[in-house]
Order: sequence, then C-alpha cells, then structure tokens
Amino acid sequence: MSASLIERVRERLAAESAPLRPTSVAAAIRAESGGLLGDAEVLNGLRVLQTELTGAGVLDPLLRAAGTTDVLVTAPDAVWVDDGDGLRRTSIRFADDDAVRRLAQRLALAAGRRLDEAQPWVDGQLNGLGGGQCTVRLHAVLSPVAPGGTCLSLRVLRPATQDLAALMTTGTIEPSAAALLEDIIDARLAFLVSGGTGAGKTTLLAAILGAVPAHERIVCVEDAAELEPAHPHLVKLVARCANVEGVGEVTVRDLVKQALRMRPDRIVVGEVRGAEVVDLLAALNTGHDGGAGTVHANSPAEVPARLEALAALGGLNRGALHSQLAAAVQVLVHVRRDRAGRRRLSEIAVLGTAGDGRVRAVTAWRVDAGYDRGADDLRQLVRERRSA
Repeated sequence: MSASLIERVRERLAAESAPLRPTSVAAAIRAESGGLLGDAEVLNGLRVLQTELTGAGVLDPLLRAAGTTDVLVTAPDAVWVDDGDGLRRTSIRFADDDAVRRLAQRLALAAGRRLDEAQPWVDGQLNGLGGGQCTVRLHAVLSPVAPGGTCLSLRVLRPATQDLAALMTTGTIEPSAAALLEDIIDARLAFLVSGGTGAGKTTLLAAILGAVPAHERIVCVEDAAELEPAHPHLVKLVARCANVEGVGEVTVRDLVKQALRMRPDRIVVGEVRGAEVVDLLAALNTGHDGGAGTVHANSPAEVPARLEALAALGGLNRGALHSQLAAAVQVLVHVRRDRAGRRRLSEIAVLGTAGDGRVRAVTAWRVDAGYDRGADDLRQLVRERRSA
C-alpha cells in the first residue's frame, strides 16, 4: 500500500467514527483503491493499517518485553531500547519520518493531548500499550523543533513491587546498607531517595515502604501510578493532567494538601519535581514523621540546591527552604547505575545544618567503601528517635 492510500483510508475511517473492525477497514481499503486491489493485497493492507492505527505499532513488541524500561525513536532507522542493561539500538525501522510523526500524533491523541505545528511537543500518559500490559509515559517532539525529525520517547511505568530482600538478592542493596535502611524505617526518620532518571529511585522507595510496620497508614501521592509496595494500609492518590480543553487538572501539590486530611502516619510523594516540595516539607514539619519522596539529583550533596530551585517555584526563598528542610528531612538515600548498567544503592547521607544555616549532606555509608564520617550522626539520630 502506498503512503497516500494509507492516509486516505485513515481519513475515511476517522470520518466514519466507526469501530476499527477488520470488515470496516477492508471496506475502506477497497473503496479508496477504487476496487483495484485483490484479496491478497487487501489482507496485506489490513496488516499495515493494524500497525498504523492500533497500539504503539511496530514498537509494541519492545513494550511487551518484560524488562523494557525505555523505547526511544530518534530517526526512522534509529530505534533504541533500554531493557535494564543500558541503551541498545534495535533492528526496528519506520518507513520514513512521516510514519514516526503519525505514530507520535496518534499516541498524543490517545493521551488526550495535542501534537501539531502549533504545539510541537507533548507530555502524556498512556494506558494499555504493549498488548494492554503496561502504562507508558509519552514524550514527543516534532520538527523543526527537532531538526533531525520526530523524536519519540516512551518510558514504561511498571509497578514497583520488589522488597528489600529481593533487592539484596540482585545486588542492588549491600547487606550493611540494608541494616541502615531498617534502622531509618524503625526510627521513623524522614528521607528522600535521590538519583538520575531510570536509576531505580521508585523501585527502592517501594521496597523501603514495604518494610514499614503494617499498622501504619501510608498515603502516597504520585504523578503516575508506579509505587506498589507490599503494605496492607496504602492509600494512593494520582495526579491528573488537564484535558485537550485545558480543564480537569489535579496537581501533585493539590493532592499533597488532600493527603494531610486523610489521617496519614507517613506521607510519601512519589517524585518531587515542582512546587509541591513546599507542601511536603510543611507536612513533614507538622508531626508526620517518617515521610519520604524521590528527587532527581546527581549526588546527595546536590540535593539541597535542587530543592532550592524547586522551592522557588512555590515562593519559598533560600533561607526558608533550608530552615524547613533541616527540620523535615534527616536522611538521603542515593541510587545510580554502575558502569555495567546495574542499578545500585550507592550512598546514604545525613542532613545537617552548617554554620551559615544552610543544610549539608554528610555521607554515612558509601558502596564499596562502607561506613563514613556521617555514620555516627545517623546512629545518634536513630537512638534519639527510638528513645523519644
């Protein structure tokens, strides 16, 4: 089938607004071809259009694979996948950039978003891709913003269900670090899990939450539903983007405020990425010990500066942020990928206030090096909380 015929069939089906049944698609193919195609050609056209009109098309097999975390398209002949061992180029090809663009626009529409010349990029969330097996975070950019052609990024959001024992078995957590994490949980110290994109922050946070005592009530706020800790009293609140008409948005910040009214023992923000950091710190300073969240940062030492930038979005200045942070959060847990692409807990740090009033991270434990100078501070915090 030619590209022009595919496009005419697409337009006819869209105009008819009928369910995409094989009979209706075949009828549209015959009508747009003027009845010149034989049965074999129509059958081939059905296969092509199934790829064009449903799911993620040629990317579906990658999304179905159990270990896939990211699928990236940077050109029609450059499709990349990360299945846990870093990015690798696949053999999948698109016919041309128009094919990539059509897929990106269809996925954007499915996510309730607009993607065209007037709005050349999109963020959204899709359910039911990969044969209905996964939720996917969508990002796409069209040319000329992307001079090389349409760029499509699909992040597979799989429920984070592993516990600490499973992560120790895989080598993600060292036994000595696991012991510190258990002390942090038992003493109800508030903590943030930091790391880069895809480093395993959500997986580690879910494992830690799974070790929280069963009688405690956890209220978890997320931008996208990923946390699935093995805990019997978990309440989940998930943000919602505005629809194509620009209404209906429910932000993470809105939900953090609602969580305070739900009698939480621990408040968790799946990812702190904006002004909601102000409400989270306020919540942790109002008697909600043991709260947690994740934040993007290259190292624990950079977390205070990262939070400064986010707090500014919520109208909190540097001095106020450091004052709130010093009282609200005690521990940072950092994860990263090693050179082999494996996700590992690499550092545990204690937050303390320096002479200038600003918060600093002091390393208590580091992978391949063991306990560091902040270990005594962490043990002292644990003792004080347990005796309180």
